[in-house]
Amino acid sequence: MSEKNYLKRIFQVYYKEKRSFLPKINSFENREFGFIPWNQQIMIRHYNFDNIRNLNNYLIRDGPRHVYSSATLYINPYKTPMDNKGYLGCDFIIDIDVDHFDTPCKDDHDLWYCKDCGKEGKGMPPKKCPTCSKSKFKRVSWICDHCLNIAKNEIIKLIKNFLIPDFGYKETDFIIAFSGHRGYHLKVEDDRMRQLSSESRREIVDYLTGHNISFEILGLRKFSQNIYGFLKENIGWPQKILLKLEDILKNSSPIELENLLIKFGLNKNIRKSFMNSKDDFLETISKSKRNLWIIPNFSLETWKTFLSEVVKEIGAEIDQPVSIDVHRLIRYPGSLHGKTGFKVQELTFQELETYNPLNQSDGVLDPIVFKSEN
Repeated sequence: MSEKNYLKRIFQVYYKEKRSFLPKINSFENREFGFIPWNQQIMIRHYNFDNIRNLNNYLIRDGPRHVYSSATLYINPYKTPMDNKGYLGCDFIIDIDVDHFDTPCKDDHDLWYCKDCGKEGKGMPPKKCPTCSKSKFKRVSWICDHCLNIAKNEIIKLIKNFLIPDFGYKETDFIIAFSGHRGYHLKVEDDRMRQLSSESRREIVDYLTGHNISFEILGLRKFSQNIYGFLKENIGWPQKILLKLEDILKNSSPIELENLLIKFGLNKNIRKSFMNSKDDFLETISKSKRNLWIIPNFSLETWKTFLSEVVKEIGAEIDQPVSIDVHRLIRYPGSLHGKTGFKVQELTFQELETYNPLNQSDGVLDPIVFKSEN
């Protein structure tokens, strides 16, 4: 028996044994399904099921490598082309994957090799191969507690710092799932969100990430020779930036702060001015009614450069095309991930905060379904 046939068989056994545990997602009948079989890399899609039993029967019979359902609702999900499906709306999806983070642990468990000359290395691949200067690489990536915890903390930050305070949602409004590999999905099933166009979703993504932010609109301005910044009483991004600045100035050692300013790309003279003025600046931004920002050598453009880097520290690191796409398919909860064999596990926000996919004591939430006594 070939390796792929063997894996297909054990996936079929899993779906047969767990048929009563596979959840039925909301608006099940209005969603399109897609699958990637073991013998090909291209998704087969435009499937539709009247009930969860029929989906179970398909999974038991075919044991696909990957299982997806649409975030989009359709009148006729099975029809082609897309225009014939009868678009009803699309849930708002956020995907956070540790691939987007340059974590130190990648040097331990991720590998790359050059497709042209075969040069190998650990961690993230370079922009160009150090041997042949080509830029085509094959990556082999894995996961560990550290990088999965970074992805989890990012989605917690997104919920606590953006979706709840700025969009008015509650912790119970989110459907969260461990993807079975390197991150988490979050879904908002809200009629208002479902009716948003791709352009409107892009604006939300820009807000969550801080991309294309206008500091002038937030309140940064120059009047005569003075520069005026933000007031803490202005909620949203002005408040987030000031709170982050307070945190940096209060909790960073002089060396840490100097290194951060170097990371921000500020030259030596500007860094010296900031370090000499940091205590006065902290007092200024801590007072809700004062917004005159006085730091020698800090022009309006310098402030924009500085604040742009602060925004990067605050914004959420999400897979932007996933959130913008109104025809996106995402992994079905309870299905198996074809790269790891881990289960796609749905979680409440309370469960997420203490969740560790690689060491989960709760058997119901444990994504590792294939285990060896050894």
